[in-house]
Amino acid sequence: MRAIKFGKVLRQMRKEAGMSQEDIALDLHMSISNVSRLESDKYQLKAVDLIRWADATNATDSLIALIIGVDVAIVQQILETLPNIMMIFLGG
Repeated sequence: MRAIKFGKVLRQMRKEAGMSQEDIALDLHMSISNVSRLESDKYQLKAVDLIRWADATNATDSLIALIIGVDVAIVQQILETLPNIMMIFLGG
């Protein structure tokens, strides 16, 4: 079984958040070299680190899209319309 490559996604999440490798390393309490290894797929990513990374970069939508295998734009659209849908179901 081939391992999934997350490095490119992690780098994109970090850059879209306007964070440097040093910034994310400080937020996640890890070394800059470990951040670099994660982003270059030279270090095995743990689920807890993926969740913490998404939280630190405010990229939960990217994480959801990655998990369910859809484009992030679809997840963003769902998250944007969710309050309206909830209002309909809750009778608001």
